[in-house]
Amino acid sequence: MTEKNIKGRAWSKTEAHSSWQIFKIMSEFVEGFETLNKIGPCISIFGSARTKEDNPYYNITVQTAKRLSEEGFGIISGGGPGIMEAANKGAQLGNSPSVGLNINLPHEQHYNPYIDKDKLLDFNYFFVRKVMFVKYAQGFVMMPGGFGTMDEFTEVITLMQTRKSVETPVVLVGKSYWKGLLDWMRNTMCEMENNISMEDLNMLKVYDEPEEVVQYFNDYYREKPLQPNF
Repeated sequence: MTEKNIKGRAWSKTEAHSSWQIFKIMSEFVEGFETLNKIGPCISIFGSARTKEDNPYYNITVQTAKRLSEEGFGIISGGGPGIMEAANKGAQLGNSPSVGLNINLPHEQHYNPYIDKDKLLDFNYFFVRKVMFVKYAQGFVMMPGGFGTMDEFTEVITLMQTRKSVETPVVLVGKSYWKGLLDWMRNTMCEMENNISMEDLNMLKVYDEPEEVVQYFNDYYREKPLQPNF
């Protein structure tokens, strides 16, 4: 667009809308803080909304969430179908709090039936929802997923890398799924370009089996305090 064309366009006046938007954002923060602050230690589980029940990762997620629940952790998911549904299903099977942070989207997302009724939160803003995922989680499990999962994954590790969040266990499930990304991070981001350090990569653990995940969290918190991340 040329300078002439830019000058010829009217600027839409959105001041009033923007001011009221602040209150909508605040209300989502307040509801999220008040709900999640009462739940206790939780693990946030991320993954694709498109994963079907016949996909092996669906059952791995159910079993991982169930075992974590049996160890005393509540489960936080994105509230939708696929991996999120599997996480909440496992939480109910393990008899722990089952939290769903649902996002209102024009397509694809609808909340699953395995969320505790008093722990279903609806969000209009992704950035508010991501704060809730991180603030009250004592660990993160990254199941295979797409852009949304990558967004959540990089948010978590960026906050820890920059010390804006306390260091918290981060587990990637599915060695074959994550191998290409991790190899690129190690070979290109770290060794070739020096954009990250090996210390950053050491924050990540990669497993295939639910029991490996559970054992890691149990070992980690044998001597570490359970507390909000910021």
